[in-house]
Amino acid sequence: MFWREHGEVLIRQENYHEAACQIILMAFLHRLVNGGGQLDREYAAGTKRLDVLVRWPYTGPDGVRLVQREAMELKVWRAGKDDPLSEGLSQLDGYLDRLSLTAGVLVIFDRRPEAPPWKERGCFEQAATPSGRQVTVLRG
Repeated sequence: MFWREHGEVLIRQENYHEAACQIILMAFLHRLVNGGGQLDREYAAGTKRLDVLVRWPYTGPDGVRLVQREAMELKVWRAGKDDPLSEGLSQLDGYLDRLSLTAGVLVIFDRRPEAPPWKERGCFEQAATPSGRQVTVLRG
């Protein structure tokens, strides 16, 4: 819903379409972590670094302070290119392995001219990485 409400005007006027997608994602995530979480972000596009790591502190059932970590990778589906799902799952698999996480999130922004209309975007899917880790895929 956030992407539908705020994303279209930004990417239509922005020359850096991948950066625009990252800005919209970060704006949405900042609203979620304002209550105490943190966003670790890497904007070096093309260097094969994790795009976002969300950290959220919480108290476990035994009273011990813990931190939930969620790894997120962002891909942009460009005109004339294949769906980046497979590439994103493989890339995220390596990050999850290094972070010792069993699940992650892959966000795919569809920037193709033939992409579905804005009102139809924003669906969630479940997928698995090559090594079997669970990934929530958000398509926007």
